Amino acid sequence: MTSTQHVREQPAETEADIASLEPSRHKSGVSRRGLLGAAGAGLAGLAAGTAAGFAIGSDENSPASTQLAGTRTYPFYGEHQAGILTPVQDRLHFAAFDVTTGSRAELVQLLRDWTAAAARMTQGLGAGAVGPTSGPYGAPPDDTGEAIGLPPAGLTITFGFGPTLFRKDGKDRFGLADQQPMALQRLPHFPADKLDPWKSDGDLCVQACADDPQVAVHAVRNLARIAFGRAAIRWSQLGFGRTSSTSTSQATPRNLMGFKDGTMNLKAEDPAAIDMHVWVPATGDRKGRWLAGGSYLVARRISMTIEIWDRQPLSEQERVIGRTKAEGAPLSGGSEFSQPDFHAMGSDDEPLVATDAHVRMVHPSNNGGAKMLRRGYNFVDGSDGLGRMDAGLFFLAYVLDPRTHFIPIQMKLGLGDGLSEYVQHTGSALFAIPPGIAQGEHVGQAMFA
Repeated sequence: MTSTQHVREQPAETEADIASLEPSRHKSGVSRRGLLGAAGAGLAGLAAGTAAGFAIGSDENSPASTQLAGTRTYPFYGEHQAGILTPVQDRLHFAAFDVTTGSRAELVQLLRDWTAAAARMTQGLGAGAVGPTSGPYGAPPDDTGEAIGLPPAGLTITFGFGPTLFRKDGKDRFGLADQQPMALQRLPHFPADKLDPWKSDGDLCVQACADDPQVAVHAVRNLARIAFGRAAIRWSQLGFGRTSSTSTSQATPRNLMGFKDGTMNLKAEDPAAIDMHVWVPATGDRKGRWLAGGSYLVARRISMTIEIWDRQPLSEQERVIGRTKAEGAPLSGGSEFSQPDFHAMGSDDEPLVATDAHVRMVHPSNNGGAKMLRRGYNFVDGSDGLGRMDAGLFFLAYVLDPRTHFIPIQMKLGLGDGLSEYVQHTGSALFAIPPGIAQGEHVGQAMFA
């Protein structure tokens, strides 16, 4: 049985299963009362799924795939966290948090509370007897309410830990310094980076993906509400229109430059490649043994100079990318999924795929065989005072080890990629993504053992 199958064949979470992780009463004395509430979105989504005749947590390729996309759910518990191999949903709300408490016990309780909330939200369930419009009239509701009546929309919630959770300014904040994996270090400042510190780094991260933007936003909003007094959002990013596929069942999407993106991305249907390039092995780094079965997440906010790009001739656009804009085929010939021939020469005795073409720079054959599991998104965050779009790619990639599977590649791109003339990296972060969560446990539990 492959790891992918293992996750998808987990039994559906039930009210009793998720109740075992009910959040605690916050020390302020105000009951958390169940985080999200049973009324509204939870029961509506559950009812829709039941009426459609499919089981919560069912395989996307089972008869459930014939149902409306909004009713689809993915298991929260399993060998690996959902939101990695899961077929990429259309919408993203990503948030990095700074932990504001200095108490290890409060940090652990926050992770318990987040786990309970995420388990319920991903299944379209409430969190107890009290909901977004119920409970004591003089107290805030347990749910913000904007998802009332909405189905689960394939929501996945993925959690991660940043380097500063373990050590910050030389201080062991929560007695976790001895648990910090060697590979979990702040990403270097790459050539041509122009990073905004308030769009970079973070102690914790939450990746919420769904087929409905309001469902994804609702998830992060409620986790931020739950974290009050213990953690606060440092920065966040909304994304739309996935820019890669993690399953062979998905067509290759396009980025805001109009080109197919992620053609050669790793796919869940190739478990051997996933094991080789994504999952952290059980052997190796003693400090990072708790991360076995997890991964590392690289997050990069890449702004595009859209207006300059749009004025380039098609020939220049294709030369910079190294692929045709229509089919996504390499300029050396073939179809979209043909391997580029970097030795093929044109009539002008120049390589058909330019020496600084993006496809050449990032191809595994030119990077020691390293591959990534990408699941990035387009973003448009309005415009600046000169009428230029603040738009680009929110790059997300899961890798076995950033020291071998990302940093050398990005260093090369910063020095010689033809695409760098049209993009600028404005945000950067690295997170350790713990393995999957068993029922009755909380995310990252092994790290605190």
